[in-house]
Amino acid sequence: IPRTQMVVIKAESSLEEILPQIVNSAHSRYPVVGEGLDDICGILLAKDLLPQILCKDQSEFQIRELLRPTVVVPESKRLNVLLREFRENRNHMAIVIDEYGGVAGLVTIEDVLEEIVGDIEDETDAEVDQFIRKITDDDYFIKALTPIEDFNEFFGTRFSDEDFDTIGGLVIQSLGHMPTRNETATIDRFEFQVINADQRKIHSLRMRPLQD
Repeated sequence: IPRTQMVVIKAESSLEEILPQIVNSAHSRYPVVGEGLDDICGILLAKDLLPQILCKDQSEFQIRELLRPTVVVPESKRLNVLLREFRENRNHMAIVIDEYGGVAGLVTIEDVLEEIVGDIEDETDAEVDQFIRKITDDDYFIKALTPIEDFNEFFGTRFSDEDFDTIGGLVIQSLGHMPTRNETATIDRFEFQVINADQRKIHSLRMRPLQD
């Protein structure tokens, strides 16, 4: 997300000023800035405001007390390295810095996955069999963009789609890096083998249920 499109909150903002901004933008995380966009004070998680909203006395509200540390990355950082760092450190957002030390924008784990796996499109009108094709009784062809929700419905699984929307994203998360062709990942009771991939994203997978 480029600098000009960043939704930020000013450090001196009151709770009454912050809430409409959060409601209108509907993000879960916000950079909090001081004197300008290059002065990042920290990251505010929208959920951290809930106790403040429920508090009757909001006169002593200080946004700085709620901030999480800012993760900073250079523009040159490779996506697979950034994804691994997101996963290892359990971060979901990083501020991108240009070669002069200024803020160039921000990147989220969802942005990284969309670049690696492919654009995560709204597939609400697509049939599940466009994504999942049965080859044999214990062998399936799976498109990487198969929504986790559809996979769960098809196989009776309960994979979480809180952090990732697609099966491809789930496989990348499990491995911790961008996989190459024929690389495998075992998730729960399923083995996923990468059938087609390039340097930027996974295209298709072979899935085999494992025997108990």
